[in-house]
Amino acid sequence: MHMSKKSSKFAPQIINTYIMKHLLLGDEAIAQGAIDAGLSGVYAYPGTPSTEITEYIQLAEAKQPRGIHCRWAANEKTAMEAALGMSYMGKRALVCMKHVGMNVCADAFMNAAITGVNGGLIVLAADDPSMHSSQNEQDSRFYAKFAMIPCLEPGNQQEAYDMMAYGYALSEKLKTPVLMRVTTRMAHSRAVVETVDKSMEQNAMSMPENVNHFILLPAFAKRNYAELVAAQPTFVTESNTAGHNVYTRGAKPEKAIVTTGIAYNYLMENYDPAMGCSILRITQYPLPTALIEQMVQDGAKEILVIEEGQPVVEELIRGMVPSNIVIKGRLTGDLPRMGELTPDSVRLALGLAALPTHEPEAIVVGRPPALCQGCGHRDMYAALNEVAREYPNPRIFGDIGCYTLGALSPFHAIHACVEMGASVTMAKGAADAGQHPAIAVIGDSTFTHSGMTGLLDCVNANANVVVLISDNLTTGMTGGQDSAGTGRLEQICYGVGVPQEHVRVVVPLPKNMEEIKQVLREEIDYPGTSVVIARRECIQTLKRHLKAAKKQ
Repeated sequence: MHMSKKSSKFAPQIINTYIMKHLLLGDEAIAQGAIDAGLSGVYAYPGTPSTEITEYIQLAEAKQPRGIHCRWAANEKTAMEAALGMSYMGKRALVCMKHVGMNVCADAFMNAAITGVNGGLIVLAADDPSMHSSQNEQDSRFYAKFAMIPCLEPGNQQEAYDMMAYGYALSEKLKTPVLMRVTTRMAHSRAVVETVDKSMEQNAMSMPENVNHFILLPAFAKRNYAELVAAQPTFVTESNTAGHNVYTRGAKPEKAIVTTGIAYNYLMENYDPAMGCSILRITQYPLPTALIEQMVQDGAKEILVIEEGQPVVEELIRGMVPSNIVIKGRLTGDLPRMGELTPDSVRLALGLAALPTHEPEAIVVGRPPALCQGCGHRDMYAALNEVAREYPNPRIFGDIGCYTLGALSPFHAIHACVEMGASVTMAKGAADAGQHPAIAVIGDSTFTHSGMTGLLDCVNANANVVVLISDNLTTGMTGGQDSAGTGRLEQICYGVGVPQEHVRVVVPLPKNMEEIKQVLREEIDYPGTSVVIARRECIQTLKRHLKAAKKQ
């Protein structure tokens, strides 16, 4: 393994500066950076494109001797709260999620900005522009602005690694959580990353100097909020002076470019120095106002904003610079309003001619995703569809997971799918409106993530719904991570208040089809809340377990 001297503007302050080179995903670089920065615990719920961060730490050699906590949480809210608890004790914590997970943890996240931190706390949000594996496009930078905390946005894997140590130091210096935002291309592409050969020691356990900071009674919260507002100029100063946001005056400064995160790479693939544009590269927020002002003073008359995601910077700059300066970007149509940027779209925005492209042959057709052959969800949907056809107007509300593919051919089995846990409460709302049958289909991991509270609502209202939990004993959609409710789903349903005789378990196999259909009919005809658990292990994890058993 190659070793050399470390030199990086984000480099952690470690006495031993010799480094090693690794080929890492962006997610893996973040994980290794956290370990090397003295991480004590990572908290997360699996969500593409963030999943590999926690998995990397779970498999890391350093996990055991360093005692790094790295079990999956039930959902992003519990992950955020547990990470804040570790920070409360003076330790460095990391909480990871995909962009929609920010919605789930928003209550704890927003209030963590008010409590502040003791040990360093980084919240990692992995956005998914173009919705490769998501139900919406969302830009987590808005959350950082909403909470009024610093945000980091690395432009490559090396920066992602180095920013972890920098981010923890910044968090502890400013006594605030720090949001790090990456996107799918950053998370799931590989590059050579130079790492230190000796990790920082973990923080010693320590109590907050002022415990009242973490007690958000109005009297304390008002004071904390005033402190957060007063700290905003300091946060801006860090962005202006820390050296991570870089402004370069061009030979023709009347044209300027502002670019952020991974979008900088698309610019560099197309940029010719002869263009002479001034360039402001942003990797840290709040916006570096002094650098933007310098760009204007240098004579910028036209500014092209190239950013991945929504036009966050473009909108902010519009409110900062004189109205006679032309701002171009996603809002003006110079770059696509939706989806990921590409080198080609950036090329066109720069006024360059399009490069030749080669269309795929007409015989190449898209192949939609499908449930695996042998998947228990298939047999569950086959039985459900047969029973549903016996009723004049069945409504089946789906949820987030592999089983969402039941909306596609050949099943066309679900009529709605909105967000995690919505199947249960949408079925309840439909039943409240008079719909019968109202059926919810939800996976085991999604049920414990955010379906249990909806089931409690159903029980309290004695709603006439059937909740069908398709239990494949894992979190299948993101690769087979542990599911929080494995082996306990029946007890959870009993505890919520579903009568034991109406918590039914079936095994989704073709040979059991008649039994499954009869159970579904009985529970649909029961005028109250019932649960049917269709339990069979995911075919992918079963293969792994059988392979592992053979090796023993």
